[in-house]
Amino acid sequence: MAALTVAAFLTLLVDVAGGHRDGLALLPGLLFTVAATLGFARVEGRGRRRFPYAYIAVLFLLGFAVFVISAASVGATLMLVVLVIQTTLLLPLTAVVVVVVLLPFLHTGMAPAEGIREGLSLLAVGAFAAVVTKLLMRERDARTALARAQLRVEALAVLEERNRVARDIHDGLGHALTVVQMQIKAARAVLAARPDRADEMLSKAQHQAEEALQEVRRSVGALREPRPPVPLPEALRALTETAGVPTGLEVRGERRPLPAEAEESLFRAAQEGLTNVRKHAHATKAELVLDYSRPGVRLEVRDDGAGLTGSADGGFGLLGLRERATQLGGRLTLDSAPGGATLRMELPG
Repeated sequence: MAALTVAAFLTLLVDVAGGHRDGLALLPGLLFTVAATLGFARVEGRGRRRFPYAYIAVLFLLGFAVFVISAASVGATLMLVVLVIQTTLLLPLTAVVVVVVLLPFLHTGMAPAEGIREGLSLLAVGAFAAVVTKLLMRERDARTALARAQLRVEALAVLEERNRVARDIHDGLGHALTVVQMQIKAARAVLAARPDRADEMLSKAQHQAEEALQEVRRSVGALREPRPPVPLPEALRALTETAGVPTGLEVRGERRPLPAEAEESLFRAAQEGLTNVRKHAHATKAELVLDYSRPGVRLEVRDDGAGLTGSADGGFGLLGLRERATQLGGRLTLDSAPGGATLRMELPG
């Protein structure tokens, strides 16, 4: 826009130097150029709405003076185009229409036929400049909105990734460390009376600690690297061996392949359920049920303990499991009865 303004003044200067236009047009032309190039940024940054209106009024009067004195020169016409562009950028659509409609009246002093022809031409030029400027403004606004939306999406993605990492650490590392803690407590309890039994428990604790270390490395160092696929029933069977209470596994229906996210969520549900059984339920036994016989797949963690003593909402572990289930289109429930509790995750698949 500044380049167009300077080009308009130079065109006017060439016409005056060639003797085709009145040199008096240079003064309002120079004032118009200075105001349109140096004043626009200042007016655009003003918070009060009166300044843009006053600014456009001054440009209109200067442009009118140049147009009349120079007898509708090309340079004056270009300055009027700059006027329309800046009006579109600064003022509402109603003000733009008023300015564009006023342009043909600058030819009032001409002969009727010539005045109508030149007025309609100037009206078309002004309307075209306003429409093009408006389209460019919409494109600019659309790009700005898209950039903001991308920033929001990136922020949500970062938050989701943080939540996913938190769930992985809690469900994997938290489970392993709980097992280590229970094994060490049991080993200390029988250390004096049965050293061989204590050594066996400490050996299991060491093995579990090594698995916890592998879980840390997986969560922190290779979150996006796919792990070798392990059949879910086999993974659950290995989980029952370190449950801390006698735990059985029942698989119903014919096993079928599930998405990796679904198998991961079911395995984490079993981990969290057995961890809660070991820590809170005071149970003598537990059972895992993996049911493929339904349209979806269901995992249950049952125990014969004391049941729930507080809110069924649970802590961070159950919250993470609910998030996993919801993201996959399933649900997580926790039921309590006098004879124990049942954690149930149901997923489509």
